[in-house]
Amino acid sequence: MYNDYLIARRRIRTSGADSDLVMLGLKSFRPFEVPYDAAMPTSAVIETNCHPEIDMSRVTELTRFELEGWGGAECVFGRTGAEYVLRIVSDGEGELLFLYDIGTDRVRCNISREAPDMSAVRFGMWFMTALATVGHDVTPVHSSAIVCDGRAVLFLGESGTGKSTHTRLWRENISGAALLNDDSPFIGFVNGAATAFGAPWSGKTPCYKQEEYPIAAIVRLSQAPYNAIRRLSPLHAIGALLPSLTPAFGYDEDLQDKMVKTLSAVISQVPVYHLECLPDAAAAHLSYDTVFGKGE
Repeated sequence: MYNDYLIARRRIRTSGADSDLVMLGLKSFRPFEVPYDAAMPTSAVIETNCHPEIDMSRVTELTRFELEGWGGAECVFGRTGAEYVLRIVSDGEGELLFLYDIGTDRVRCNISREAPDMSAVRFGMWFMTALATVGHDVTPVHSSAIVCDGRAVLFLGESGTGKSTHTRLWRENISGAALLNDDSPFIGFVNGAATAFGAPWSGKTPCYKQEEYPIAAIVRLSQAPYNAIRRLSPLHAIGALLPSLTPAFGYDEDLQDKMVKTLSAVISQVPVYHLECLPDAAAAHLSYDTVFGKGE
């Protein structure tokens, strides 16, 4: 059985007994379903409900980190000469294993309807999609994305800096502003133009839109007792954006180079700002006026 999903204009195909991700419990994938078409090129074919095996002693560990939920599961990301490996382990709960064949679009994994935790499955699918698309000038960005006047603005920042609060303030105070994604929109290119895409991952806010918009600006947020905004130079823009890309990829030279290539191409088209702000309507108006030139 096969199921196709279109994410950032890239076709992700699942196969196997549990290939229907919506039926598996990942309802956020429903807007991204497209008819299966064997003739269409894919960025990844993810084989579900199989039982891949890997000798972890052969894996060069790149990084490890905790996954929120599922009892504080630990993720190990590494590679062999031929594969990227993502292993998600929770004490007493079992493990999920994803093997991504380098140089092909094949992924083998043991996700199934018997999986003990859908949050781990959801994260594994996000990670594999990021791996599959990073070589095609597409990457997820940890941000909250708003749409206004037919263009997207991405707000970035460390957890707790107020990304979701700021996009809420836009929706409350800027006519026509609407949320595109509240955690992990993808960025890429459509006909050479930098574009933001909705995605099946949106953090705690259920906002799963199969929509795309040219990017008007990217804004890095930080909390302050005042409101001030300034445009960043290209060098500082890269430094501001890199922490919001897939952190684990920074430990692999090939993946990091691909992310930076995409980021550099976006920055060459899109202004990047640093907004120091209070969580108030004035901050929303300041960023809107700056991005869309309303204050000139």
